[in-house]
Amino acid sequence: MKLYEELKWRGLIKDEAGEDLEEKLNAGGLTFYIGADPTAESLHIGQFPTFLMIERLRRAGHKPLVIVGGATGRVGDPRGTGEREKSDEKVVDSNFEKIKAQMKKLFGEEIEVLNNYDWFKNYNYVDFLRDIGKYINVAYMINKDLVKRQMEVGISYAEFSYMLMQGYDFKYLHEKYGVDMQFGGSDQWGNLTTGIELIRKLDNDEVYAFSVPLIVDSTGKKLGKSYGNDILNFEDVMMEDYLKKYTFLSKEEIEDILEKHNEAPHLRLAQKELAKEIITFIHDEESYNSAVKISEALFSGSIKELTIDELKDAMSGVDTYEITEEKNIVDLLVD
Repeated sequence: MKLYEELKWRGLIKDEAGEDLEEKLNAGGLTFYIGADPTAESLHIGQFPTFLMIERLRRAGHKPLVIVGGATGRVGDPRGTGEREKSDEKVVDSNFEKIKAQMKKLFGEEIEVLNNYDWFKNYNYVDFLRDIGKYINVAYMINKDLVKRQMEVGISYAEFSYMLMQGYDFKYLHEKYGVDMQFGGSDQWGNLTTGIELIRKLDNDEVYAFSVPLIVDSTGKKLGKSYGNDILNFEDVMMEDYLKKYTFLSKEEIEDILEKHNEAPHLRLAQKELAKEIITFIHDEESYNSAVKISEALFSGSIKELTIDELKDAMSGVDTYEITEEKNIVDLLVD
């Protein structure tokens, strides 16, 4: 399969803009960017397939840029359900450094990671309104899905303006770095197309964008920070979708895994293959082997086979509580 056909087969393209996007993707040679939100110090499992697109596009001959939103993270984007809490600037700056390090670990030291605070911090407010705000119609902004939904519960001017900032990111990167394409999660589609609109009006250039569907479980619930990271407990019914989106396995390899999995679902072969692909890509084979040992010990109840460090690693994602009063075990467990 060519790149565009493969991405569609994997279910990794939802919305798209640009008449010859398919041709451009297949040809290679585009400079593209994706934005990361610095409101947390790490990406989570639900975001991974979207960011894995960096490697898929790079292998097809496209050049990546990663933008961490030091400026937009200070403002907050609409989520359709209510206003976000105001971000602490020191936390945002710290998270930028951590996400930058994470991007370089995942995709190599050579990947360029930029902070949009660098081009926003000295941009005069009046000039921004004249240069950018003048060219985006309020009706256009209100009609965006997340803004429209949040209007019902209330939206601040800051979050309402978020799409202007992200739109300007695309324009700035197009002019300074030759960026021709942007992609992101499907909840960002309104922000992606605002950049296209600005570039069309102000630069008279055609650029491209597509969105990646949000990763959900069988009930439609988004895999977010609160979902958990236990891949072995991912649902059988979702394994074909996840193997396509989380891995580089071929169509034939995925079909073979699913066939064997369906013969003995209790062995959780598909989940194990998914875990192997994710952990090996993010960390390395040694980390995968360690994860296998820990998982088998936990599932079999043979915790005594683990070292103290392995046990700490196994429990790293579990909620912990500090006990400050003496209490018998029954009362403690009830509490």
